[in-house]
Amino acid sequence: MTAHRPPFRDPALPVARRVDDLLDRLTADERLALLHQFTPGIERLGLAPFRTGQEALHGVAWMGPATVFPQSVGLGATWHPELVRRVGEAVSREARAMRAKDDRVGLNVWAPTVNLLRNPLWGRGEEGYAEDPALTAAIATAFTRGLRGDHPVHWRTAPVLKHWLAHNNETARDTSSASVRPRVLHEYDLRAFRGPVEAGAVAGVMPAYNLVNGRPNHLSPYLEEQLRTWTDQELLVCSDAGAPSNLADSQGYFGSHEEAVAAALRAGVDSFTDHGTDASVILGRLRGALEAGLIDREDVDRAVRRQLTVRCLLGEFDPDLGPYAAEDRFDTPEHRELAREAAEAAVVLLRNEPPEPGERPLLPLAADGRRIAVVGLLGDACMLDWYSGSLIHRSSPLDGVRERFGADRVTFAEGVDRVRLRTASGALLRVPESPGAAGAARGAEGALDPALLAGRTDLPPLTADAEGSELALVDRGDGVLTLRAPDGRYLSVAGDGFVRASADQPGGWVVQETFRLEAREDHGNGHLLLHLGTGGYVSVAAEGVKVAAGRESADVFTVEVVERGEEAVARAAAGADTVVVVAGNDPHINGRETEDRTTLALPAHQERLWRAAHAANPRTVLVLVSSYPYAVPAAAATLPALLWTAHGGQAAGTALARVLAGDVSPAGRLPQTWYAADEDLPDLLDYDVIGGRQTYLYFDGTPLFPFGHGLSYTTFGYEELTAAVDGETVRISCTVTNTGAVASDEVVQVYARAVAPTVPRPHRELVAHERVSLAPGASVSLAFEAPTAALGHWDVAHGRWTVEPGAYELQAGASSADVRRTVRVEVAGEAPGPRPVLTAGLSAADYDEQSGTVLVDRAKTSGDAVTPADPGVPGVLLYRACDFGDGVAEIAVTASGTGEVTFFAADGTTLAGVVVGPTDGPYAYATVAVACRVRGVTDLRVELRGRVRLAHVACSG
Repeated sequence: MTAHRPPFRDPALPVARRVDDLLDRLTADERLALLHQFTPGIERLGLAPFRTGQEALHGVAWMGPATVFPQSVGLGATWHPELVRRVGEAVSREARAMRAKDDRVGLNVWAPTVNLLRNPLWGRGEEGYAEDPALTAAIATAFTRGLRGDHPVHWRTAPVLKHWLAHNNETARDTSSASVRPRVLHEYDLRAFRGPVEAGAVAGVMPAYNLVNGRPNHLSPYLEEQLRTWTDQELLVCSDAGAPSNLADSQGYFGSHEEAVAAALRAGVDSFTDHGTDASVILGRLRGALEAGLIDREDVDRAVRRQLTVRCLLGEFDPDLGPYAAEDRFDTPEHRELAREAAEAAVVLLRNEPPEPGERPLLPLAADGRRIAVVGLLGDACMLDWYSGSLIHRSSPLDGVRERFGADRVTFAEGVDRVRLRTASGALLRVPESPGAAGAARGAEGALDPALLAGRTDLPPLTADAEGSELALVDRGDGVLTLRAPDGRYLSVAGDGFVRASADQPGGWVVQETFRLEAREDHGNGHLLLHLGTGGYVSVAAEGVKVAAGRESADVFTVEVVERGEEAVARAAAGADTVVVVAGNDPHINGRETEDRTTLALPAHQERLWRAAHAANPRTVLVLVSSYPYAVPAAAATLPALLWTAHGGQAAGTALARVLAGDVSPAGRLPQTWYAADEDLPDLLDYDVIGGRQTYLYFDGTPLFPFGHGLSYTTFGYEELTAAVDGETVRISCTVTNTGAVASDEVVQVYARAVAPTVPRPHRELVAHERVSLAPGASVSLAFEAPTAALGHWDVAHGRWTVEPGAYELQAGASSADVRRTVRVEVAGEAPGPRPVLTAGLSAADYDEQSGTVLVDRAKTSGDAVTPADPGVPGVLLYRACDFGDGVAEIAVTASGTGEVTFFAADGTTLAGVVVGPTDGPYAYATVAVACRVRGVTDLRVELRGRVRLAHVACSG
């Protein structure tokens, strides 16, 4: 070390030593300042400003043009960890290259999202990988390894996993509580996070907005009790935006913001994302907490040390800024090729049948000069989502098909409804000519600009006169409409309230391009036009068309239909040899961050289009391009070919066309169950995948398409499945042969099933998979290893992970419902024992079954209790195989609130009853003892009435 170089700038020293040295050089105020997302530079130490957070789910987002890869759910559909690792590597390289030109680009990337796709109505499902924890962990581990880089010490970027923990709803997302019992916590939600963390490529996590068991995730005790026990590395916990304020505001969990930030810091939150770039508010609250003794210097130093560790790993304190400082690979041919490869790998062939008996399957399309009609609302779309960068390259399905098959062979019909809107006075809405209006959603550099997202005011508003303009109307579902001017610009509303044709596409945090028609029965077929972004109604004024505050001043409009979309689609379909209908969603509308879906159904407008196409031409392919599954049973039973792909990024159209042509055999597989109807779904806020029989693991019905499903243009045979238990590892082998005439990938899936479980277990559970490429006639012998622990479950009776002894089936196949080979193994696990209630009592949350109850916070810092979901309806808990030994004489109930706790024997006999409270608040627990006579091993049923919170039951002789 040279004399002028302080230890924190010496790359030869261990990271921990360097961080300690730098921490010692910081003043108390400088340390506190590092707790906000936007940290100031420290000139005397040569430290630059730093911010946590750079969105990078499927490309560098929000900072202008960058390579756009398929959405995360599409990456999950590849079932290809190595491909996803390369995508992560490309994203991190572009982040470095972009930062070299713009220091606003961060290297602490907030990606990936590993929340499991438990319910397909979740608005942010596009951000996750799969409904299965093993597949999600495998894909997330691969992506984070790519983001991290392969240097033994330094990191190319520092990934943060989102969103800790059990977060699958946008409805009331900052105030709703997920009731997550211990088995679901350990067997499902935690596993998606644990795999990537244990792999060593994760810099930290971001807590979710919601509460779990009544406690905000930003106070989660599992940050310390679980997360930080999985690795020896320091992990940085970054709050979600605005969440620290929620603790005292919308959640009302604390009476002051000082208490809130203190509790979050002590729970393990290290970086506070709140009030944008203005750090003064949070720092003032933290300073107040320090002065009040709610936190101390050690709490601050612990958090600062974690942040400094990440910055050191990123090379910030190295004299040459680390080995990745010169990274400049951006929009390279390799990245463009990778975007296409990933988009191809994500395409899932759901159905492929002959159009007529005796013919070959419809796909791949014949390359013999036949005419193709591309139709549908997404036929010429290359959709972005909230977490996309802006496109450098663009390929829509229409672009791809024209390029692959020849533009002269391809016709196009979008299928919009063409309408005019007439006021009650007879005037028609008119769109003024406004050349050069493009670019409404983005600034000059391509970066998102909140001012522009609010709408433009430099364009003339709509007017009303005798001529009028023809508008393209699309029903997006749930009555949500968009209206587009003849020049292609969408009607939008700016901050001044005027309606203008000013947007390239719908978008923004609050979408200003969506409307709804509300019938006015007192005006015949008249309607009010509601603007959803502002909640106001459209009216015509002398200065232009604008949004009024109330219904009373709104104009009544008559919708004059010039042409229905299905009419144009039918014409195009009738004139073609094959029809490709492209349907799906706009990721900014009806299912997105802040907005859950209300139905699995395809919007009626798009249903009309595919039916019209098929009626005109039976050789119809339906391509669903969407962020989530649809329930399309009629299409699945009627159409000869059906494909699904997530929004595939910049190369989506090229990739789709190559699959349609047979240049690539489709090999994507569904990362989540496609249900047949809304009735198959649990309530969105029901997080109990076991009790609610959710996902492929427990669903008892028949899905439209099962988890793991996907067809190809060839066939595969499975042979020679073997399995053996070798200590703590299950070794599995299988031979797979391409028995068809087309080269293709196959995704070999291995599932496990307990043959005779003593507790409810999954129908089958993914334990291994591999995507392999096989030429026609070629075979490959695959070897898999799975930990024996993967066969186990969380034993609530003893509070531990356990693998029961007995027989287990290992199943190899092409999906969770297409098992080709099965073999059994015997596992010498630990036999389950009864609950030791005499020594440990009963923790109320450790029930085997329940009805009518929810889990709540026992205290604000840790622990769970159980309470009736509805105080007016009794809740019931069942504890199986309780060992009362030679007998007990007394049961002591620890509970709070007001209500009753009653105990019943297995035969329904009342054993004892306890009246609780009232206590002094929900966290003021009292212990009440009552005589109770019970002996031996028996089930115990507990009934809760009123507003009681049951925490624990103790037994004594």
